[in-house]
Amino acid sequence: MAVPKRKTSKARRDKRRNSHWKLSLPGMTKCPKCGEFKLSHRMCKACGYYNGREVVKTEA
Repeated sequence: MAVPKRKTSKARRDKRRNSHWKLSLPGMTKCPKCGEFKLSHRMCKACGYYNGREVVKTEA
């Protein structure tokens, strides 16, 4: 069975682990109806439109 030859230092260990803490930004696009930013492939929370038609009625 493979065994590590030397102890991995804390600096080397943490260097390897540090690149995973960042969260990636979700794919935001502008709503063609109202111009607000929304998540891709989801209805706009501001105006209630998705794919050119009204999905949810919202009060203006």
